[in-house]
Amino acid sequence: MTFQLPHGRRDFLKLSGAAAATALATTAVGTRAFADDSVEPRLKKAVKIGMVAGKAPLIEKFKMLKEIGFDGVDMNSPSNLDRDEVVAARDASGLTIHGVVDSVHWRQTLSDPDSSVRAAGVKGLEQALKDSKYYGGTTVLLVPAVVNKEVSYDQAYRRSQAEIRKVLPLAEELGIKIALENVWNHFLLSPLESARYIDEFENPMVGAYFDVGNVVNYGWPEQWIRILNKRIFKLDIKEFSRKRRDSEGLWKGFQVKLGEGDCDWKAVMQALRDIDYRGWGTAEVPGGDRQRLQDVATRMDRCFAM
Repeated sequence: MTFQLPHGRRDFLKLSGAAAATALATTAVGTRAFADDSVEPRLKKAVKIGMVAGKAPLIEKFKMLKEIGFDGVDMNSPSNLDRDEVVAARDASGLTIHGVVDSVHWRQTLSDPDSSVRAAGVKGLEQALKDSKYYGGTTVLLVPAVVNKEVSYDQAYRRSQAEIRKVLPLAEELGIKIALENVWNHFLLSPLESARYIDEFENPMVGAYFDVGNVVNYGWPEQWIRILNKRIFKLDIKEFSRKRRDSEGLWKGFQVKLGEGDCDWKAVMQALRDIDYRGWGTAEVPGGDRQRLQDVATRMDRCFAM
């Protein structure tokens, strides 16, 4: 049975028998439907635009990504790119721009004690929503808050929810979803809490941009996937090695190629099948030239086929 939390803060700790039966039935149906992959690919491959090295025009980068097997790309916003040039590159290459990453969420955090910093963060998120719509995307990836010496956990929780709520009318108007990424920000440290945080918005425009590799340091991504379930809008694909972490230092854990770390891709893919996830899987690993990106694409295919 796939564990699902009910929506709404009042009902967070109560799961009725009717809801449990519904969740169980939905999971069973979803699993059967997911077994047939002839309708569409289980996962569509994408990269973050910052992974593409070099100074070639955007149109050449997009064409190269399409040629080596990528289906789409995640752009950054706000940015200094000409939006019409981005759209022209999209149309000429056939590469989908499936969303954007909020480029100011680490600097102008929605949990900052300074209200003017939070206001700047809201403005950046609003621009990202508009750019995603312009590009034909469906999401904005957002790091919702950062907990540190100056910002307590409860402050980060309350402030970030309040700021995100200010932007929800625009998200609804544009039809662009806000997808919250699990990162090393000392915040939302468990899948149960992440589910609760999302559910408290009581709005389908807020969900998760689940980063598979970010969890491996302290947990198991397949467990997060089953708990977050339909809250997952999209996936970030990366690897992590506990062995390298233990022998060389924490951040060295990321310096391993896809399929060569401690992410159990077979278990991850089974969990995705169990929740009937179909959608974007975007690499967030060190990029480079065509050869390097081709290797990333090949490794993603191997992981996705498990």
